[in-house]
Amino acid sequence: MRCRRHLPDEAATLAFGARLAQELVPGMTFYLEGELGAGKTTLVRGLLRSLGYNGRVKSPTYTLAETYSLPAFELYHYDLYRMHDPREWLDAGFRDATGGNAVSLIEWPEKAAGWLPQPDVIVRLTIADGAREIECEAASARGAHYLEACCTS
Repeated sequence: MRCRRHLPDEAATLAFGARLAQELVPGMTFYLEGELGAGKTTLVRGLLRSLGYNGRVKSPTYTLAETYSLPAFELYHYDLYRMHDPREWLDAGFRDATGGNAVSLIEWPEKAAGWLPQPDVIVRLTIADGAREIECEAASARGAHYLEACCTS
């Protein structure tokens, strides 16, 4: 299952993030793909706002991870852009924080290829004429169910 949308501006990216938040369940893993400035953190901000988080949402480029405690689950936002070796994922102890009662959003997943949990959904953002294009692709049965619920309603 795939879901594609045109996001003409930041407000549309935030709104799509809010839409993605509606069907989240603990244990899901998302890969967020796209070049620098494609809107990955903006999408995460929209998702978190929809879940009731009102604090600052920043890119974890320098910290590698930001954790958000939400009523239903923990949400981990990873940015692996600065990783040089996939084993850094293990050395940082991140593997222990994925799955279970958490939702994981992982930017630059190729930086830890082979060490990450398998995604349920792959989200690809591209820049096109000042706007964004987003494609969400199911990578598991749970991901297909999720996309059917949030992208066809």
